[in-house]
Amino acid sequence: MTQLVHTPRVFSGIKPSGGLTLGNYLGAIKRFVETQETGVETLYCVVDMHAITVWQDPAELRTATHEVAAGYLAAGIDPAKSILFNQSQVSAHAELGWIFNCVARVGWMNRMTQFKEKAGKNAEKQSLGLYAYPSLMAADILLYHATHVPVGEDQKQHVELTRDIANKFNHDFKAPDFFPVPEPVIEGPATRVMNLRDGTKKMSKSGESDMERINMLDDAATIAKKFKKARTDPDGIPETYDDLSDRPEARNLVDIYASLADKTPQDVVAEYAGAGWGKFKPALADVAVEKLAPISDEMKRYMDDPAEIDRILAVGGDKARAIADPILAKTYDLVGFVRPK
Repeated sequence: MTQLVHTPRVFSGIKPSGGLTLGNYLGAIKRFVETQETGVETLYCVVDMHAITVWQDPAELRTATHEVAAGYLAAGIDPAKSILFNQSQVSAHAELGWIFNCVARVGWMNRMTQFKEKAGKNAEKQSLGLYAYPSLMAADILLYHATHVPVGEDQKQHVELTRDIANKFNHDFKAPDFFPVPEPVIEGPATRVMNLRDGTKKMSKSGESDMERINMLDDAATIAKKFKKARTDPDGIPETYDDLSDRPEARNLVDIYASLADKTPQDVVAEYAGAGWGKFKPALADVAVEKLAPISDEMKRYMDDPAEIDRILAVGGDKARAIADPILAKTYDLVGFVRPK
């Protein structure tokens, strides 16, 4: 039997809940822009259906959706080169998500560490959506026959689940290679940006102090202030990057500098070896302001024109449906659903 070869296609998304941080930019959007320029077909989504797995105020959800879209656009996602849309505009996500709910096994879901982390001791009080959302994430990816998924390290497990679902569907419905088995793409420094006050914790939108994170809407003065006040340790920059292995705050700042400056962490350490934080942190602040302040300004410009954001997302939604609908229709046929011809 001839093996079906899928055209390379990239899909990834960001959840609109709480505002964009530097972690979203360095861990995701910056890489999305770089991938867009490689000539591979790219789809980037605001995954608003995932946001409602926990309660969202409707007005705040709309604003957050606009903010993520503005972040994409301001950072360099070009709607003429990439398909940019919000998930809820394409109902096929939910339809394929239900089919995958029936393909995925409960045991697979029980192994998902993110649910355990988010639910904590109150798992019984969480929504069914929070428990089952990895199968919707699989639908997000496979609905477009995506072959590559840029993700942070903490999402790798969900792409592995997507691979399991693709393989099981293809096997169960005797459709070898119908759904591609996608590859997670995790590369470069600062794929997991850490808290500026505690280098053992991920930078989060929901952290207790605003000084823990760089918000993508922060102005230049705020960005500089936060980096200059970021927590470090008594030792300066070592001779080698490996010497930072047990210094989480120091390693985090070096990784952030490297990613913003498009250098390797090893090159950054070599450049500043022996220097104290009094020299390094102002230099990091300068690089961050140079790279991030223009994005912040452009985001604010887009946020002031939500109708333009809505227009762009609607155009992207039309393009996404043009890819998704035939794939969903074929999926329905494989499952055995009776539909109008």
